Amino acid sequence: MPSIRINDVRLHFRTDGDPTKQCVVLSNSLGTDLSMWDAQAAVLAADFYVLRYDTGGHGQSESGGAPVSLATLGHDVIGLLDTLAIPRAHFCGISMGGMVGQWLGIHQPQRIDKLVLANTAARIGSAEGWSARAEQVRTSGLAGVADGAAARWFTPDFIARAPEVVDGMIRRLRDQDAQGYAACCDALAQADLRHAVPAIGCAPLIVAGRADPVTTVEDARWLANRIAGAQVAEVDASHISNVEAEQAFSSHLLRFLHA
Repeated sequence: MPSIRINDVRLHFRTDGDPTKQCVVLSNSLGTDLSMWDAQAAVLAADFYVLRYDTGGHGQSESGGAPVSLATLGHDVIGLLDTLAIPRAHFCGISMGGMVGQWLGIHQPQRIDKLVLANTAARIGSAEGWSARAEQVRTSGLAGVADGAAARWFTPDFIARAPEVVDGMIRRLRDQDAQGYAACCDALAQADLRHAVPAIGCAPLIVAGRADPVTTVEDARWLANRIAGAQVAEVDASHISNVEAEQAFSSHLLRFLHA
């Protein structure tokens, strides 16, 4: 799979489908990589040109040496679109990727057609919590974070029902670059879009997991109440809802993009 250098960082990406069709960008969550979108890419590629990428410091993308902010992550998406000569695209991001989507909707609305914000919030967690996690990872690596990730990402029922899926994602989390992960924690510590989200003008779909303890249904409704025309779709899942509720998530996504 190809990679390109954007803002002094080499980003790894993958495309599927016909490049003459409307592009859909898929943006991963903290501690994952573009493979988390395998199921959605497979169904989207029949009707769209699917562009997914490893967020900087994740998967096969470089972390770079400079501090990372939400704006950095947003400009990476614009750099990908520019390099691939894609003037406008639909965008679907989950968790941290959903915050990137909000930033794009606020600061680069001319590049975004339809916007999907999944399992996210205008403010995720607290600055203190993210800073503490960044310090933990820089000091001790990702083992401690990975040990508790399954319970944050998935419901107990899914963990019991699909252990191979859960184990694969946790294994990939353990293999992530600790410095890249910590840099994104620093970005999330500073990311607060609560006063800015009313500027999003493209009426997004907001997907929420009914069992998500990280970004709750209430967080999704808070966003919807402040973004004109936004709609909320709830699925029976925890935080990584596109994996746990694969079919329901994909159905909501396709219906919204085709509308």
